[in-house]
Amino acid sequence: MEIQKLYDLDDTEFEDIAIGLVRLAKNIPDHEFFYKINQINDLTFRRIDDFILQGAYYDYHFSRFEAYHKFTKTCFTFISNRCSESKQKKIQTELFSEEENIKFLLNNQVDVEYILHSSEQFPDFSVILLPENLVFPIQDYTLGSEEELYQIIQYYE
Repeated sequence: MEIQKLYDLDDTEFEDIAIGLVRLAKNIPDHEFFYKINQINDLTFRRIDDFILQGAYYDYHFSRFEAYHKFTKTCFTFISNRCSESKQKKIQTELFSEEENIKFLLNNQVDVEYILHSSEQFPDFSVILLPENLVFPIQDYTLGSEEELYQIIQYYE
């Protein structure tokens, strides 16, 4: 007897993830930015465990801040696009290694300070009030399943 396949992993389509890109108008520390956000919202963002990406020569830490919106029952997470810390694991012996001590989650968006993610499939980032003259409008961005950040968000979710 032949066993019937219910689905083929190669044919499985993964849903894209909708995120928001947050750019600051001026450079301020994380704690000051989230203090200002917490002052004007009924949300309370708090620091949670970092994202940790392991490279061949460095381990990269990306800070995360999370809050729960009671009315919409949605969890919002701000993730730093630029690593906050990199710990060297071993000395680079290759002359042209592509791994450096600074890493961005979105290499093509180095001007983005934070990546905003929601527990909803179609997030509404407008429920988060942002401080005036400090933040540019949130840019909607879609992550495809082939991108590295997509895999990271799925793992930490």
